[in-house]
Amino acid sequence: MVITVSDSCARGERGDVSGPAVARELEGHGFAVLGRVTVADEQRLIEDALRQAANGARLVVTTGGTGIGPRDVTPEATRAVCDRLLEGVAEVMRSEGRRETPLAALSRGVCGTRGTTLILNVPGSPSGAISSLRAALPLLPHALDLLAGKTEHAAAGRSGKVERS
Repeated sequence: MVITVSDSCARGERGDVSGPAVARELEGHGFAVLGRVTVADEQRLIEDALRQAANGARLVVTTGGTGIGPRDVTPEATRAVCDRLLEGVAEVMRSEGRRETPLAALSRGVCGTRGTTLILNVPGSPSGAISSLRAALPLLPHALDLLAGKTEHAAAGRSGKVERS
């Protein structure tokens, strides 16, 4: 599920560019996108959309509302609905983003879990959204497996070969 957080998109004043870009990127990596919705930059509306999406999707990606503007409240909404935060995922996204622009350090996007659903915030700009998503993608399959109860871990032995434990 992809949720675009944008006042102007929600009012129909601007077309959503980031949501479709995120959906295409996810589909290109084998994820089934169950739907896309757009909500205004209102914490309660974002929380409601996240809760509803988490009821039917294993992965929810939001785009928008992660900056430092007064109406950027996606991280607050995400924290409010998540059981646990995965700070390392957000760190990876910001670190990778800084390779493209120092402004990536201003992104406040978070990643967390709600039950067995993973929720990931990416920026609202299409390039920032895709860059952040690509940085997180290698982590997502294992995170989703863990949330689904598949807790076997690959362990590297002294030979460097991967063994199942």
